[in-house]
Amino acid sequence: MKSRITLKNNVKIIDNKYVIKKNSFNNNNIFEYLKSRSFNYYPDIIKQDDKYIYYEYITDIKEPQEQKMIDLITLITILHSKTTIYKEVDIDYYKAIYENINHKIDDTYKYYNLLMDNIDNELYPSPANYLIARNISYIYKNLNYAKEGINNWYKLIENKRQVRLVTIHNNLIIDHYLKNDKPYLISWDRSKQDMPIYDLVSIYQKNYLDYDFTSLFNIYLNKYPLDEAEMTLFLVLISIPNKISEANTEYKRVLNVRRIIDYLYKTDEILKEYRIKQKTNKS
Repeated sequence: MKSRITLKNNVKIIDNKYVIKKNSFNNNNIFEYLKSRSFNYYPDIIKQDDKYIYYEYITDIKEPQEQKMIDLITLITILHSKTTIYKEVDIDYYKAIYENINHKIDDTYKYYNLLMDNIDNELYPSPANYLIARNISYIYKNLNYAKEGINNWYKLIENKRQVRLVTIHNNLIIDHYLKNDKPYLISWDRSKQDMPIYDLVSIYQKNYLDYDFTSLFNIYLNKYPLDEAEMTLFLVLISIPNKISEANTEYKRVLNVRRIIDYLYKTDEILKEYRIKQKTNKS
């Protein structure tokens, strides 16, 4: 009897029992490490070799997307709390982060400044360029916040010689969360040890329009609080707008600009909430 093979997202599913995926792990011991830290929310590995990994197939129980995202955030707090370590670092570690983010902010400034110079020279701006010009002050406002924030972060950590690290999944999308007899995270290929905020930045930037992230981040922070320096760096990273994606039609370019503007407005809601908490804590 032939096996039934289904192709889905670059993996093979055999008879709804096994999933075969190319072995692209930089760290083949990730699951052994997670198990040693009492985190077992991933599919069992049936076997593996240099080319492929054979996982058990997990049937996903359907639930509302909003609940699924809440469950995913809750599972990430468990991952981070169970894999937390503190590592000794020198000032060069923090300096590299500071310089990289500063470079990104400056590069984004230059990009939008050049864009505005071109728009100012247009007699009749295109719809996309008109939308940019109408909102450029808002773009600069967020970049100014990021610039001020990264300098504040550097002051907060200039005398620190420890960093809190966790295992970050580093590829968080809602389709990588499954629910059956227990919750599961799949697609660990990009996982690594880093600061916990990077998982939060990743999931926010991919899903900012789809969910209430103010509430979601509060769920995370209630279970796994960030210190002031971590929170400051997180807010800096989400404040930096992306460059506008290339498009082959004006309609698509307008949509791409609209996404940037929507992102900034959604992010401002989170920044306002944090400012309120800061004032409350200081009073």
